[in-house]
Amino acid sequence: MGHPLYQRRGAISYDSSDQTALYIRMLGDVRVRSQVGFEPERRSSHPYLCIDFRTLHTRLSCGSTSASSAPERRVHRLLSFQRYLHSSRLLRGVPQQIPLHILDEDYTGQARCMLEKVGTWNFDIFLFDRLTNGNSLVTLTFHLLNQYGLVELFQLDMVKLWRFLVMVQEDYHSDNPYHNAVHAADVTQAMYCYLREPMLAKSLTSYDILLGLVAAATHDLGHPGVNQPFLIKTDHYLATLYRNTSVLENHHWKSAVGLLRETGLFSHLPAEDSLNMERELGSLILATDISRQNEYLSRFRMHLDQENLCLSNASHRHFILQMALKCADICNPCRPWELSKQWSEKVTEEFFQQGDIEKKHKLEVSPLCDRETNTVGNIQIGFMTYVAEPLFAEWARFSDTRLSQTMLGHMGLNKASWGGLQQEQTSISEEAEPSTAGADTEDAAVAQMDGSRTAGGTSSKEIPQGNRES
Repeated sequence: MGHPLYQRRGAISYDSSDQTALYIRMLGDVRVRSQVGFEPERRSSHPYLCIDFRTLHTRLSCGSTSASSAPERRVHRLLSFQRYLHSSRLLRGVPQQIPLHILDEDYTGQARCMLEKVGTWNFDIFLFDRLTNGNSLVTLTFHLLNQYGLVELFQLDMVKLWRFLVMVQEDYHSDNPYHNAVHAADVTQAMYCYLREPMLAKSLTSYDILLGLVAAATHDLGHPGVNQPFLIKTDHYLATLYRNTSVLENHHWKSAVGLLRETGLFSHLPAEDSLNMERELGSLILATDISRQNEYLSRFRMHLDQENLCLSNASHRHFILQMALKCADICNPCRPWELSKQWSEKVTEEFFQQGDIEKKHKLEVSPLCDRETNTVGNIQIGFMTYVAEPLFAEWARFSDTRLSQTMLGHMGLNKASWGGLQQEQTSISEEAEPSTAGADTEDAAVAQMDGSRTAGGTSSKEIPQGNRES
């Protein structure tokens, strides 16, 4: 941290020797942007370029006091963990399985019992997050890395690993109803389910598994709660930095790399291995850009048609990891109804909040973001029909297992449930006046592919920037 080329300003880490590799962990720090070549005049010429999203998130939730206590809780957790390490035998050698009691501060008996079933598809991440006191991402990811023996195998320093995971969790905006740390934990749990599928379990290396879990945990890091088109049309500096291409995904990737370097989690590895890990992490995260869905799906379908996937080939294994992460990222429609419905409502609320902001500032309202002309049901039905179903049908061709059939079964039932709710709402609204809620589902799905992803929600913020459902 003391290195002159690697500095930290507030919540932002960046490498001042490489402007295109800014490791931006949060949006809106004007000081850093001015130091790396963004002229204040240009930024202030547009009303959205000076928005500080940290201020934004607290502005409309000023009644909450949780923010003030969070830093104290984090420091307390870290100090407790370090005190335990320094007073235990772990200092004299890491055991094969790190005992769960080192996490007693965040674990309850119920949370520990849940982790014993972490590989089941009906895993309730919302309950788990409550049982871990809002630390689902840290707790679950640490548990999985340890369960696979990756902490010992890669000789990861546990204090660095814990610090990395805590910082990752805290860099997700908790005020985003959907793109928050709970979504990241849910995607990580889904990724674990896929890694255990026979086709992958017998082929993936420990390196692949480490990469897949880290990518899942960080895939939406620093998501601001609005989509890429919003960033582009408001001339946000991230859109300029990444040339309007996979803006959010590049931001998530660079943010993750910044935290890896800041914590030094892989600093003990050979430099070439560490750089390869960063590059491949980026390749996985960039694959979650929903606007490139057809590109990946066509390639996947071609491999399956030609039956030429060879998982002893490193590049083919990496491609399957990309597809697994894509599935994990948009698997909400495939969860049991009780879970899927919650995610659907969250993502839709996030869309609607962006629309509210666009209306307030006289901007064209983005597709799916107008709460007056869209409903949760019509958005989800379109998304399932044109985005989720084609992807999971191909995944089932690749991995024809009980899990794949379970996911397709849940999606069919969920789609029917939303259809039933839509009919009820339509009947009620028609009694009063003609309804405009039934937006064309295919157009809605295509629009959603452009700027967001599946289930997730948001809260009422004043002015966000950048939503996408990764």
